[in-house]
Amino acid sequence: MLAYARKVLGWQEHLDSITDSRPRAVIPTSAVMRSAAVMFLSRQGSLNAFEQSAQSPFWHKWLGQAPPSADTMGRVASITNADDIRRLGRAIYSRLKRNKALKPFACGMLAAILDGHESHATYRRHCPGCLERTVHTANGDRIQYYHRHVTVQLVGPGMCLLLDAEPICPGQGETAAALRLLERVIAAYPRAFDIVLGDALYADSNVFNYVLGKGKEIIAVLKDERRDLFADACGLFDQTSPVMLERGNRQCRCWDIEGLTSWPQVNQPVRVVRSVERYAVHRQLDDRDEQLEANWMWVTTLARNMVSTEGLVHFGHLRWKIENEGFNELSTRWHADHIYKHEPQAILVFCLLAMVCLNVFTAFHRLNLKPARRRACSMLHISRLIAGELYHSIAGPPQAPT
Repeated sequence: MLAYARKVLGWQEHLDSITDSRPRAVIPTSAVMRSAAVMFLSRQGSLNAFEQSAQSPFWHKWLGQAPPSADTMGRVASITNADDIRRLGRAIYSRLKRNKALKPFACGMLAAILDGHESHATYRRHCPGCLERTVHTANGDRIQYYHRHVTVQLVGPGMCLLLDAEPICPGQGETAAALRLLERVIAAYPRAFDIVLGDALYADSNVFNYVLGKGKEIIAVLKDERRDLFADACGLFDQTSPVMLERGNRQCRCWDIEGLTSWPQVNQPVRVVRSVERYAVHRQLDDRDEQLEANWMWVTTLARNMVSTEGLVHFGHLRWKIENEGFNELSTRWHADHIYKHEPQAILVFCLLAMVCLNVFTAFHRLNLKPARRRACSMLHISRLIAGELYHSIAGPPQAPT
């Protein structure tokens, strides 16, 4: 995998060019970043778990020296330049784009999903970057500390890339962090995507106007029943006949109204699409199929001549990819929600590096492996093979690094 990342994705030069603020570094930053990258690719759950492989001959081949200690990796991460890691992710995207791996949907567009994610919560430890909330318990109110960031993911047919993340600062909301993130991402990836997807939180006039001002389109979930837009759209739905669509095993009744001016804070008329979807779920308890119904509604700046009703429903449901193939994959398989060092910059650096490694791993699995091998070897199995290479040549019990 490291050979694929070096030859095809060209990541090694950018990985070695990551810098930190140490004036006279004894251990090169490249050794720390290379070690952290292998830690994520082999899905080791912590810096202490990483130390258990320090006696492996692999490290001298990969680093040219012994690997740094867990304390050193955490300390260096807290002063590492996060923008250097973002440039590494940009270089990988450019290679994949050049290799025709990122293809648009049938409508000729690519989408970027915007969503917030809470990495951890604790009652005990906190840092200057922690957010706070009061939790009401049976024993009284308690202050809980947590970190949350906004992430953007590029989505195309068969390929997803996590592009960037922005931490939510104390005293700020998620939309403020999202606007900072969009400003940086659109500047770094000006032609990477055409549509921004978001949940109901991003049905905000500031977000809509900002995206429109950058020449992009946006789709957001519409939930607020108190809005004039919601009430007007529902009234028009009652006066029009639905369009019948099929999405896999789902039967959808869809309404599509455009040219609505009930949201005057947005700089142009908007379009509202509703999809009432019936589907069956097989229950193992009684071995019966249960019929369920879901009601979805989206507001968008896309005109009907740009994306059809069926296409917009498809884009609306794509928003779940950042949960399933982004946050869920990173937290459950890659241990990215683990706090390797409780310091704001270190948390951001490890998060960005985990995203880059997931992109490399996904590209290797989907683009480099033959279909027969891909069906036989899951991504989890491959990560265990990588971890096996670190441990199989270690003789005797692990020793602490010097």
